[in-house]
Amino acid sequence: MRNLTKYLTGTVAASAFVLAMGAPAPYNPAEAQMVDGPDLTWRVSLWGKRRAFTESLEYISKTVEERTGGKFKFKLYYGEQLSKSKENLDSISVGAVDAALVCQSYHPGKLPAANVLDMPFLPITNFDVQYEVSNAIFSHPAVVKNFAKWNAIIFAINVLPQYEYMGKGKPPASVADFKGKRLRALGGMGRSAKKIGAVPTTVTASETYTALQRGTVDAIGFPFTYAFSAYKLDEVADWYTTNMSLGTVNCPIVANKDSWAKLPKQYKDLLNGLKRDAVEFQSAAYQKKDIENLKVWPTKMKAITIPEDQMAQFRKVAGKPIWDEWVAEASKTVPEAQELLDLLLKTAADARKKYPTTRTYGK
Repeated sequence: MRNLTKYLTGTVAASAFVLAMGAPAPYNPAEAQMVDGPDLTWRVSLWGKRRAFTESLEYISKTVEERTGGKFKFKLYYGEQLSKSKENLDSISVGAVDAALVCQSYHPGKLPAANVLDMPFLPITNFDVQYEVSNAIFSHPAVVKNFAKWNAIIFAINVLPQYEYMGKGKPPASVADFKGKRLRALGGMGRSAKKIGAVPTTVTASETYTALQRGTVDAIGFPFTYAFSAYKLDEVADWYTTNMSLGTVNCPIVANKDSWAKLPKQYKDLLNGLKRDAVEFQSAAYQKKDIENLKVWPTKMKAITIPEDQMAQFRKVAGKPIWDEWVAEASKTVPEAQELLDLLLKTAADARKKYPTTRTYGK
């Protein structure tokens, strides 16, 4: 994708330049072909409030309504109006919603093949690589079969920045300082937290503010930087890390198979044609939020940079060993586990050649 490799370069000034050069042009309905069809509304379940992460869906919703003259509405429901974040997959399964964001980490054991994407320290260096890898994994028959068990198909990919920690209390100065800390760490990042003596916990995004404010957890792992401000953690935190790049989680846009099958072909074609631009729109929203946050955060909180030699050791003990542990465990229910990991690593290697970058991912 032409714009995603222009993701942030590490300074606010550079980020501003990237945003100016890399953001997709505003959508102009007069320049696009109109699509005729029946009156139809899709109910799409989200959680939280509108934020950078949901801008891909906002783009799809706005464009679909404009291109169909209001006949097809891709209606977004925030604040868990339709379904809770941990219940979206079940709601898709029974047809209670037409589409939803589904984070695999919120549905443990239900989508085991796709969990390969949630491993820590994967060699994914920018959004272009992440998009290519996600496409490859979500297209694999084992993953498609997992989703089909829940009457679901993966409609479109979302991308998320690399995770960092934001916390309260005494700031860590080293990896060793995380020992004993209670960390909100999902999926493979939870496994990596255990490797350094931390105590991982699964807290939904909507519960993170209260958890950090009340001291239920010491730090929250979230995509850097947008999620911390989206859930107002930067209002109660004392510090944040800048260079851990722990990994990320995957939350694709998932559709009910029956709802998709009932769509007329022209509506399917319209939706399919918006996927890549939607992610670019989302990427630009991340960039904009980073610029805003990195202007003010250093005046409010302590920015923590973990020494690189310690991060190298952390990646050594909590990278490939966890990937191999996942393969050994997942193979009991997903015979293709090693095949999926190999596919991920090969796709990432090929994509890094196609989309090279010397910039730090997610900063």
